[in-house]
Amino acid sequence: MRPGLVLLLFSSLATTAPAQSPVTGRWDLTVTEGQTRWPMWLEVSEGPVFTGRLQGRSGHALALSRLVVEGPKVRFPMPGGTPQAQAAEFAALVTGDDLLGELIHPNGTRLTVHGKRAPPLIRSGEPSWGEPIDLLAGGLRDWTVRGAYNGWVLREGELVNTPPSSDLISRARFTDFKLHIEVNVPAAGNSGIYLRGRHEVQLQDDYGRPPYDRGMGGIYGQVSPTVQPARPPGEWQVFEITFIGRQVTVVLNGVTMIDRAEIPGITGGALDSDEGAPGPIMLQGDHSGIRFRNIRVTPARP
Repeated sequence: MRPGLVLLLFSSLATTAPAQSPVTGRWDLTVTEGQTRWPMWLEVSEGPVFTGRLQGRSGHALALSRLVVEGPKVRFPMPGGTPQAQAAEFAALVTGDDLLGELIHPNGTRLTVHGKRAPPLIRSGEPSWGEPIDLLAGGLRDWTVRGAYNGWVLREGELVNTPPSSDLISRARFTDFKLHIEVNVPAAGNSGIYLRGRHEVQLQDDYGRPPYDRGMGGIYGQVSPTVQPARPPGEWQVFEITFIGRQVTVVLNGVTMIDRAEIPGITGGALDSDEGAPGPIMLQGDHSGIRFRNIRVTPARP
């Protein structure tokens, strides 16, 4: 072989990027516990070392420690436990766009985990919008309650939640849409608006506070606002939210606080992890009393 050809061959090999791990990416997970199924979400990033985040059944997405990726296999201790407690172990095998694994608890209990690679949800161009739908025009018959307690009443055009209560779910399902919703948050109030039932826009008393991803208008633990235009507690506030694919724009009281940001995955309390499917508008009801009015959805045309 000629020396020049050898040099060219080795130069080509040196600049070829290594193949990406089959585990790398985002995963929509479902955990089966007896007759109950609940969602989780996993993100694995590849660099000098593997890093990742996990969204559990509740709370916000947490960074993973002791993340081990070996070929198509991934394992790590579940994040968020107390330092003294032994954490459950997550272990899974990836085959193409499918993941099959287990949550292994210290007491020996094993829960099955099924996963699908999260869809990119990329849209080509701006949608054409349909006619607005008033989600309160039909009263509470257009909604259903998630849990055992129903503290919701519709009174003089205001949807009022009195604890103890449960999440309120619209019967209508949406893919891409614009949502107009007005909220009245009391002092120390806390609630949320779930887009497609999976991505929580946080509602809480944040007047005068800096923006952050678990504050007023943030996508809980996933996307942080750049500004915080929240009004004092007890005042009506107006949200205009546009959700197209994974891109969300949140305008609060006329100020754009999130502009076409990508939502990486589901948030805690999601109904499911099927991110590619249409979903409802869900109002969190198990925290504190919040008032809502003028809830209108403008869906994208098919």
